[in-house]
Amino acid sequence: MKKLKKENSIKLFEQKKIRSVWSESNEEWYFSVVDVVGVLSDSVNPTDYLKKLRKRDTLLAKYIGTNCPQITMNTETGRKRKTLAANATQLFRIIQSIPSSKAEPFKLWLAEVGKQRLDQLQDPELSIEQAMTDYKRLGYSDNWINQRLKSIEIRKNLTDEWKRLGLKEGADFAILTDIIYKTWAGKTAKDYKKFKGLKKENLRDNMTNKELVLNMLAELSTKEISEVTNPVSFPEHKSVARRGGKIAKDARLKLEAETGKKVVTSSNAKNRQLIETNEKD
Repeated sequence: MKKLKKENSIKLFEQKKIRSVWSESNEEWYFSVVDVVGVLSDSVNPTDYLKKLRKRDTLLAKYIGTNCPQITMNTETGRKRKTLAANATQLFRIIQSIPSSKAEPFKLWLAEVGKQRLDQLQDPELSIEQAMTDYKRLGYSDNWINQRLKSIEIRKNLTDEWKRLGLKEGADFAILTDIIYKTWAGKTAKDYKKFKGLKKENLRDNMTNKELVLNMLAELSTKEISEVTNPVSFPEHKSVARRGGKIAKDARLKLEAETGKKVVTSSNAKNRQLIETNEKD
């Protein structure tokens, strides 16, 4: 298989998340097979469902083993792991073995996803419009969506800076991100998600406006400090992350002292608290 451009994404089908990677050379998406099986089967354990499916259908098992590659994608904790993946053509074959009323709508969805990506390559503004449409579909307010899209830009600027200095995606990024979170919010990413009652959900998709703004300040500050100090060793990178996080921490403490309200809250999108909070703030 041709080399894949490292561009991970999350696609939504009926408000369920499907991990995907875009192949620049092949100009097509590769989707997590386990995620697709989970959506179509409504199984509480799609990994076991897929294993049983492959045991029951030997022709399918042979097809998957021959055609479906293992591709690195983000896990629910943000780490990168290899997972079984398939392009649209390969998914059509797998779908045939899953008894589901969602099969035909899913095929149409796959075709539309492919078309959207090709259109977005010609006009990058369409990518932003698609993200806005997805968040609106999930019920987020316009104000929150604007903040979230800005946070994506700032996060990318930070990770680009880390890449410039030779850090590795995955473990290095996760460690530094945890330091930033721990410094400004007092919680690691794992603790933050637990505090909000989250499991597979994206942490930033469950932040309030104030949380997003302060996290953006922490990441922006970290990037700016890194650019002027050019850290070399990993301990130096950790120090920069703490310095960037502390700027946001100081702002958080000042805001809390002035308003008497906690910035870091258990509000999340799942229980609708996040959206309601955004409308009031």
